[in-house]
Amino acid sequence: MRGGQAKVLSEPDIRRLLKVASHSRHPLRNKVIVLLSVRAGLRASEIARLDWSMVTDGRGRVGRVIELPGRVVKYGMGRRVPLHAELRAALVALRREAGAFGRSGPVVVSERGGGGDGPSLPMTPKAVVNWFTAACREGGLEGCSSHSGRRTFVTKAARLVQKAGGSLRDVQLLAGHRSIETTQAYIEGDADIQRRLVRMM
Repeated sequence: MRGGQAKVLSEPDIRRLLKVASHSRHPLRNKVIVLLSVRAGLRASEIARLDWSMVTDGRGRVGRVIELPGRVVKYGMGRRVPLHAELRAALVALRREAGAFGRSGPVVVSERGGGGDGPSLPMTPKAVVNWFTAACREGGLEGCSSHSGRRTFVTKAARLVQKAGGSLRDVQLLAGHRSIETTQAYIEGDADIQRRLVRMM
């Protein structure tokens, strides 16, 4: 990994990860894991702790935003992340597949336990990390880890934020970072963009 940081994923890389997910034992659940990382910037621990109440509206339908309360995030700093259309569609499909069991409890359910009429058990953060490691290996993605999706989200958001009329502060809030310096450290530079910037000056 360059500089000891997880690789930022290109769109073809993301498609490869999604293809690995689609051929797994739990394709919808694993697709949601990938998209929560790359389209919402969630940490592995946040993916593991995500509950249906955090992604549904007052009518119990998948809403338009992820509401992450302080109890599930790093530093206790709750945040709201608007749902990307691709992620929202995957959550709707996963909820439909889960049926009555998908009305409450964890979004990302473990294979172990929670069968029958008992409560569903969430994947652990370590299990989410391990899933990413295995999926990246299967997809031939070197230098990737569970943190790659989050770095990808932050880098893409930083590159697009000006077009949306925002600033790096908006990216910081979406990522749930305590300082803007942390957000800046996540962003991968691009030599081609740097050359274009200098030519524009």
